[in-house]
Amino acid sequence: MNIQTLNASSTDFDQSLADLLAWDDVEDSSVNQTVSEIIQAVRQHGDAALLSYTQEFDQWEASADNLVVEQEQLASAWDQLPDEHSKALKVAADRIRHYAEQQKAQSWDFVDEMGNTLGQKVTPLERVGVYVPGGKAAYPSSVLMNIIPAKVAGVSQIVMVTPTPKGELNALVLAAAWLAGVDKVIKVGGAQAVAALAYGTETVPRVDKIVGPGNIFVATAKKMVFGQVGIDMIAGPSEILIVCDGKTNPDWIAMDLFSQAEHDEKAQSILVSLDEGFIEAVKASIKKLLPTLERSQVIKASLEGRGGFIYAETKEQAISIANKIAPEHLELSVDNAEQWAEEIKHAGAIFIGRYTPEALGDYCAGPNHVLPTSGTARFSSPLGVYDFQKRTSMINCSKAGASALSDTASILARGEALTAHAKSAEYRKING
Repeated sequence: MNIQTLNASSTDFDQSLADLLAWDDVEDSSVNQTVSEIIQAVRQHGDAALLSYTQEFDQWEASADNLVVEQEQLASAWDQLPDEHSKALKVAADRIRHYAEQQKAQSWDFVDEMGNTLGQKVTPLERVGVYVPGGKAAYPSSVLMNIIPAKVAGVSQIVMVTPTPKGELNALVLAAAWLAGVDKVIKVGGAQAVAALAYGTETVPRVDKIVGPGNIFVATAKKMVFGQVGIDMIAGPSEILIVCDGKTNPDWIAMDLFSQAEHDEKAQSILVSLDEGFIEAVKASIKKLLPTLERSQVIKASLEGRGGFIYAETKEQAISIANKIAPEHLELSVDNAEQWAEEIKHAGAIFIGRYTPEALGDYCAGPNHVLPTSGTARFSSPLGVYDFQKRTSMINCSKAGASALSDTASILARGEALTAHAKSAEYRKING
């Protein structure tokens, strides 16, 4: 297998790394046109357009009477799960909820020296839409990761949409939705589902924010409705960066690289090693282990197309590379990994030490697996409870406090030629 290998000390390394990280994110004009037409149709015609697109794309006889999955059906899906599945979902859900509870922000206030009370009121969003892929791409773990933080935040209503190709429902996804506490599940997907959540139809309630992964049509639709509603993020291909000092079992590292590469051909798996010989050992492990996996062809395409090995001579060099990449997932498979983690500035999630594979984070460690990709960890964060809360500034001026602040406000307002602002402040000034 031909996987690109770079040397961090090479004179052309920066350009080679930029080429390795680049991916074709050019917007498809035909996709934009299609999505724009779908959004407009749903805005204008509501359920009629939603049902028409659902019948066309998902190929089943959708009607206003059968779009919504009844709560009894969700409960039945949970009750009929094999014990090992229900137990695993329960363990994961409990850990995700416990972690999320630590993130919940609280309202606060203080009284300043003038007697003014200033603070911040934290309130949950009222209604959130969660998009869950359907068909072959069914991810019950994503159901838990998107719904549970919203529940912890106190969102009043959580509406889940999921496509059902040929009318087929995924029992594990429905069971996860029941366990997470979803309020409503609607059998629609694609750009039409995003449009329905953003603008509302007779069946789909309008929401305040849309979260959850989807294909290029879903991602494009989320971009287009942003501003009408909030969105979580626009995610690119999944990615992992592993930094290893050469002391970890190479089979472990190979399998960790596979764990992201198996998502799709555009996923990216990169190893930075301080031991040049270890790279060869991992290559040997890849050759040995790849044929044992069901998605070997997808993994092979991913590794050959976007995978990479990087030899770094020093810890400082390796950390610099990690911060430059700002990966979605970063594994630090090194001695004293906690100290390394302190020097990482940009990463969606950091997996510390040799016994912390990224796969545990995907399912049951507790932290959210919805993470910033494509270098956006430089300025954005994992999905969390804070994404389902909003903050309102609170100002309560005392009579003396308003008087004391009036001169400052008046001077600044007049400096901006906003006389009414100035007079509004001046009217509160206490004379004598």
